[in-house]
Amino acid sequence: MKRRVFTALGASTLMLAVAGSAAAQGKFPEKAITLVVPSAPGGTTDFVARLVADQLAQALGQAVIVDNKAGAAGNIGNQAVARAKPDGHTLLVAYSGYQVGNPHLFKKAGWDPIKDFEPVAMMARAPQLVVVRTGLPFKTMQELVAYAKANPGKLNFASSGAGSIQHIAGEMLQQQTGTSLTHVPYKGASPAVQDLLGGNVDIFITTPASVVAQVKADKLKALGVTGNARLASLPDVPTVAEAGFPQFKLDSWFALYAPTGTPPDVVQTLNKAIGKILSQPEIQKKALESGTTVELMTPAQLGAYTKSELDFWGKVIKTANVTLD
Repeated sequence: MKRRVFTALGASTLMLAVAGSAAAQGKFPEKAITLVVPSAPGGTTDFVARLVADQLAQALGQAVIVDNKAGAAGNIGNQAVARAKPDGHTLLVAYSGYQVGNPHLFKKAGWDPIKDFEPVAMMARAPQLVVVRTGLPFKTMQELVAYAKANPGKLNFASSGAGSIQHIAGEMLQQQTGTSLTHVPYKGASPAVQDLLGGNVDIFITTPASVVAQVKADKLKALGVTGNARLASLPDVPTVAEAGFPQFKLDSWFALYAPTGTPPDVVQTLNKAIGKILSQPEIQKKALESGTTVELMTPAQLGAYTKSELDFWGKVIKTANVTLD
């Protein structure tokens, strides 16, 4: 009799535990979702986050908040998500320059791109655009390089932070052209663009979404696209290869990650929702108009791609000889 009672009580206890666990987990999402952007508003990472935020809220039935946590070259935002509760309600909209560049640039970034994050979905990709402020005595890439060689150290270039792809791009440009430029780091693309417009810096190599509107309005001059093809939004701007610098090629990507330990079903729910959003013609059109293209990967594909990019950018950074304290 005691054995039967024990077994019955054990079964009841197990059923209650399972029910309690299911109730505790609830149905995802249970509350608002926060998309952490590790840079200031106005840049391409911010653009991509806001491109999907409203549609993601409609798809999941909960509010989606874009939270810009700029600073420390993206490390503050990345740390915040790495330490967040792994339930899918706090996510990172990652910029490739930070996600696979920072681990090679900082001895103590405070987060690990593989150990601390679950890959959720690739979302977008963009080349870099070489833009300069108005009033400078050159209008082409070749004229820029000739002027820089004749005036070593006179020109400066902005970046969205020390160690960012923009920083690496500037160092690569100097190495490949034999020029000397001064690096001026900012806390994101938006403040860099504002100083470019204000004439405080000369050159900015950045993703098109950050500057395409200003280029179309003739407030900035675009000299070249670092991708394989011209942009649909700026068809008159040549590629840097067309401009005579075929080795100067760079692009950026933007992806969604969750803290390690986020349940697989939550990751799949998010990936599926992002996939549906990116398949919408109006979303694709908005992306193209900004010089960005949407791109989806499964969590497994993004995980493998993250590892390969981590290795690739490690070699690029070493070659460019970019170091941070």
